[in-house]
Amino acid sequence: TLSSSSAASDVYKRQNLDIAEGEFVAIVGSSGCGKSTLLRLLIGLDTEFRGQIRVDGKAVSGIGGERGIVFQEHRLFPWLTVAENIGLGLVNEPLSAAERQQRVGEFIELVGLKDFTRAYPHQLSGGMAQRVAIARGLVASPRILLLDEPFGALDALTRQQMQDELLAIRERAKITTVLVTHDVEEAIFLADRVVVMEPRPGRIKRVVEVALPHPRQRSSFDSVSYTHLTLPTKRIV
Repeated sequence: TLSSSSAASDVYKRQNLDIAEGEFVAIVGSSGCGKSTLLRLLIGLDTEFRGQIRVDGKAVSGIGGERGIVFQEHRLFPWLTVAENIGLGLVNEPLSAAERQQRVGEFIELVGLKDFTRAYPHQLSGGMAQRVAIARGLVASPRILLLDEPFGALDALTRQQMQDELLAIRERAKITTVLVTHDVEEAIFLADRVVVMEPRPGRIKRVVEVALPHPRQRSSFDSVSYTHLTLPTKRIV
């Protein structure tokens, strides 16, 4: 179980959020409400805050291998190839060279870049570069995956494909996932619960349970479903 209590002193009002092992939680809210800051706290990039963030009962004091993250920007190293950039996610993994190569190859194929294994970032489109970043965040199979608008740079069809692939990966790995997104439809399609945040100071307005069975059909969503994210309710049906 991952639990979080309070956050950065000038950004958040004191609050509590518990996330169960294997759960998929999406965080939505307007710009400036602190969604990305919350992810930075969870990954351990920001350490100046009051309160506690715990994973399996242990306080988070910095970056750890059990937590992987994919940012809004791809943040690829321009002098490394696609395969080498993805391979950075395995730096601390006890794998042989052959195992490392096989794992990287599997995730290159997963994100549809098999023909670009030896390409450099400047040879990729923005969407392709972000797919490399997604593969890098997944390749080490972390226990907790933190996603900061990872699909925003992708075209609509690729975005839907990556959403489906993410769900398939989660089903195999049973990985706990926390997604920050501005896309309400994406949150409802992917998540078990949706955390709605408000700004100034950042705080949780409500937590909405998504009571739609998997696999979910995008065509089944209607405008009535979305109103539940702003109305005082606890469940989407």
